[in-house]
Amino acid sequence: MNLKLDACIVQHQGDRKEQQDRLALVTHQRIPGVVLAAVADGMGGHTGGALAAEQVIHTLVTNFQRWGVEEEPRNFVTESLNEVHTMIKASRFINEKDPHSTAVLLMLCPRNAMLWAHCGDSRLYVFRGLHLHTRTVDHSYVEHLVQSGKISPEEAETHPNRNILLTSLGGQETPRVDFGALDEIQTGDSFLLCSDGLWGYFDDYELGALMATGSAREVASQLIRLARSRGEGKGDNISAAILKFS
Repeated sequence: MNLKLDACIVQHQGDRKEQQDRLALVTHQRIPGVVLAAVADGMGGHTGGALAAEQVIHTLVTNFQRWGVEEEPRNFVTESLNEVHTMIKASRFINEKDPHSTAVLLMLCPRNAMLWAHCGDSRLYVFRGLHLHTRTVDHSYVEHLVQSGKISPEEAETHPNRNILLTSLGGQETPRVDFGALDEIQTGDSFLLCSDGLWGYFDDYELGALMATGSAREVASQLIRLARSRGEGKGDNISAAILKFS
């Protein structure tokens, strides 16, 4: 099936003093139809988080352009994120900072298959038309409480520890990376990758409704406008990549 891709990336600094998110949306230089989208949300004090997120994106994009169809996409992702983790940890000794980063990425592979992976609480949403098909589960303390039945999703929205992560790239422990995939993309499928500065202001139903209206750029403009309004002057960095298939 020949599908048309409409895609864009968007960022806003929010009300923070520095933009510590980084993101990318690139096509493969040698293999037609292969695309990588990624969002990284850096943490670790002034400039440290930005450097960590920059390392995530730089490594993923560089390794992606070297990737060949003879290599399993999942192996490429695993090796790239392990490399990122090692490099961020090493930079701690050089910069005397404590850098960490989340990561969420999506790879459109040959024959319209889709692979994704994430570490931390930057998210990927997959919608089929208006409806949520799946989304990543945050590697956070609050999400752990939800999954174990100790608090409700509604309680998680206002929990005082909602920003505590259980894993990240550059942390002391080996990072946890979870994968997902679609064997075949369908007409009307859409994908949203974003940092918590965006998803924190929307529920799944509203995101699905917004993703189904307009072009990728029109959707991006709407998401930024609504997130900024709801942030009420305290908004975090916002980063998103949107991919829509028709």
